[in-house]
Amino acid sequence: MKKTIGVLGGMGPEATAYFFRLLIASTAATRDQDHVPILIWSDPRIPPRSDAILLDGPSPLPALLQGLALLEKGGAGLVVMPCLTAHHYIRELTAAAGVPFVNLIEESLRFARARIPGLRRVGLLASSGTVQAGLFRKPFEKRGIEVLAPAPQGQESVMAAILEIKAGRIAGRPRAAIVRAARTLIARGAEAVIAGCTEVPLALAPGDIEVPLIEPMSVGARVCIRKAGWRAAG
Repeated sequence: MKKTIGVLGGMGPEATAYFFRLLIASTAATRDQDHVPILIWSDPRIPPRSDAILLDGPSPLPALLQGLALLEKGGAGLVVMPCLTAHHYIRELTAAAGVPFVNLIEESLRFARARIPGLRRVGLLASSGTVQAGLFRKPFEKRGIEVLAPAPQGQESVMAAILEIKAGRIAGRPRAAIVRAARTLIARGAEAVIAGCTEVPLALAPGDIEVPLIEPMSVGARVCIRKAGWRAAG
């Protein structure tokens, strides 16, 4: 049975809009009626995830649970959350969900192992909360894939760029910082780079680097389409 996809978003709005565009572009469709029905809950008031993880800031979990309930009430048959740092709370959300909850980090790992045979070392560009919580490192290293993060100063630059992108500033300094960080990780031995924050692919394209770019948003969009019973493009 075909399902409606529920998007638990707003973290930030630009990333949520980007994920919506990916869902549209990744669907095999020749007319409106071929596209997937999508419900989007975009609440930018959700407390900052990195602050909650690193600085004992307000937890975003109550707002995430509220959004999840609203999506289910609206008829979502599966839910996805295009904020990778918020996957820190994936266990609580999955436990509360009455429908399947797509884990973008696990799907990215599955994609990496299938599409890049022999992968041993990846670079990670992500929020400081994602890096410190080991959201990618733990599952990837269980599968024998080392995860390289930027050195402390480089991570500060990446986080500053992510915040600028959230504010709508992508070109110039933010994009340059993201590309520079990716190339530094490659120089350290990364055989692929993970766009581990939903703002990163807004500034970093596959053509910017000479190794594969693992983009959880793109991977997740195609997974959601298939799990919802629709046809993915290509």
